Amino acid sequence: MNKLSIAIAVCAALASSYASAEVRINGFASIVGGKSLDSDQALYGYDDDISFKNESKFALQLSADLQEKLTATAQIIARGEDDFDATFEWAYVTYEYSDELQLSAGKMRVPFYKYSDFLDVGYAYRWVRPPKSVYGIPFSTYEGLSVVYNNQIGDWDSTLQGFYGSFDGDIDVFGNDLPAELNNLGGLNWNLSYDWFSARAAYIVADTSIYSDDSDLLGLIDVLNSSGLSDTANDLLTEEDSTTFIGVGFSIDYENILLDAEYTQFEVEDSLLAEQTQFYVSLGYRLDDVIVHFTFEENDDEHKSSRFDTIESIPPLNSAVNFALEGIRAQSNVYTIGARYDFHPSAAFKIDFSRFEDDITDTDTDVVAVGIDLVF
Repeated sequence: MNKLSIAIAVCAALASSYASAEVRINGFASIVGGKSLDSDQALYGYDDDISFKNESKFALQLSADLQEKLTATAQIIARGEDDFDATFEWAYVTYEYSDELQLSAGKMRVPFYKYSDFLDVGYAYRWVRPPKSVYGIPFSTYEGLSVVYNNQIGDWDSTLQGFYGSFDGDIDVFGNDLPAELNNLGGLNWNLSYDWFSARAAYIVADTSIYSDDSDLLGLIDVLNSSGLSDTANDLLTEEDSTTFIGVGFSIDYENILLDAEYTQFEVEDSLLAEQTQFYVSLGYRLDDVIVHFTFEENDDEHKSSRFDTIESIPPLNSAVNFALEGIRAQSNVYTIGARYDFHPSAAFKIDFSRFEDDITDTDTDVVAVGIDLVF
């Protein structure tokens, strides 16, 4: 499904319905400044020069009731990291079949995480940014279909979502933007809540292809193929490889205590990408209009050790493959302390201090960020 055609279709629906349907315009913005406290280390896009561009953004959301249970929604966002060039983040139509069942089609958010639907709305959470160790998959939307079913299970509120579609665009892989395709992208997302407790689970699959022009990698693959080691060569490519994502989490909002935790596991089978496991635990305490919080994150990207010695009969090739696999390992911890102050009904001031500990290079990087999040 073409991104431009989706955007045009939704905007046309919004425009044509303006005379006969209610059109609502909402928006949100984040003005964020930050810097690294280490002169030779960068983190989250910040170096030792303060920047108010990297994580700032401005967005408008338009929605129209087209009557007969049909609505259309479009979200346009301009990010500082993209020089504030406006793009369509969402563009979809929804049919409310009943009070319990909704069907949607278009460009929507992949439900990887608890805050996926509010990923860009800084006002919706207490941090300057959601924990990056978990919220680190380099794309967030898909084009396709979604079915949402809401019901009661005893005293529990239940929301079950099934979706199917695809993604086609550039993603960040090892610091480089590479073209990627995810076909047969689909899964289930289930949320349960009761009073002050909520929990969720997500299971997502896809067939993933990532196209790299790295000359060293392509050269190694050519040598492996010419040596009759096509299976090992294919393991260094990412072409229609089966991908699995699993995510679980829970939240507690009890009196003044806030507790959130999420665990995710991500694997692209038989590819250069390592299996990734990560989690965070965040504790907050509410003092009237102020929330103070502490968050711990852990990330571990590592290939199974059995993959490192597949061609021991050819030591130079074996060393080259091991070097390629070892080079994309990642293991880190992040500690964040911060505060949020709701100084206005539609605005919040935040400050976070984060320390990133890289266990592979044995280095630490500190970043401080302040921001104001708005909704309107």
